[in-house]
Amino acid sequence: MEVYQTEEQQVEAIKGFWKENGNTVIAGIVLGFAGFIGFNLYQENVLESELALSDSYQTLMENSTKNAQEFTANAEKFISENGDTSYVSLTALALAKEAATHQDWQQAQKQLTIAIEKSPNEGIKAIATIRLARVQVQLEDYAAALATLAKPLPESFTAAKEEVKGDTYLQQGKKDLARTAYQAAIAADGLSTSPSLQMKLDDLAQAVNLPVVAEASKSGE
Repeated sequence: MEVYQTEEQQVEAIKGFWKENGNTVIAGIVLGFAGFIGFNLYQENVLESELALSDSYQTLMENSTKNAQEFTANAEKFISENGDTSYVSLTALALAKEAATHQDWQQAQKQLTIAIEKSPNEGIKAIATIRLARVQVQLEDYAAALATLAKPLPESFTAAKEEVKGDTYLQQGKKDLARTAYQAAIAADGLSTSPSLQMKLDDLAQAVNLPVVAEASKSGE
């Protein structure tokens, strides 16, 4: 599963990790000077715990395509047992993707909300937020989608946010607002990751012009 769509998103994820864990790292260094042996034992325990969690996640993902029901049950158990970690968020994203393949938008919304709440990483949280807004559009809950998109996201997600915002406005019949959002997405280099943006904008322009053409034809009759 592709989690980071661009290099900018990877950079934002790394920044998010440092923001969340920088103080812990610095505190570890200080503790190292105070008691090197004790700190090493502590680090070994933390490392073993992280490796065990990583192995559990890897096993879970490897079995994800074998039995959908079993994967869902095991994934939900993994989430309930492992607190607020990036692995939990990634597992929730995988469950949301599975739900979306069956157009179970309510379940997808539930899992994406978990991914946002559990993630200590700003990059993963932003990805889940964009996907949540898309699901809310599928549910025709446009107010909720716009509220989701109004939350602050890293700058590298501006294009994706504006594109989904445009889709939301278009579904509401607010063509002027949709056009503005699509143009903002293109201005944020959205075409590099979503070539269909230009087509959406062109189709919108044609749709807006259709009544004028029809009226002109009627006048010429």
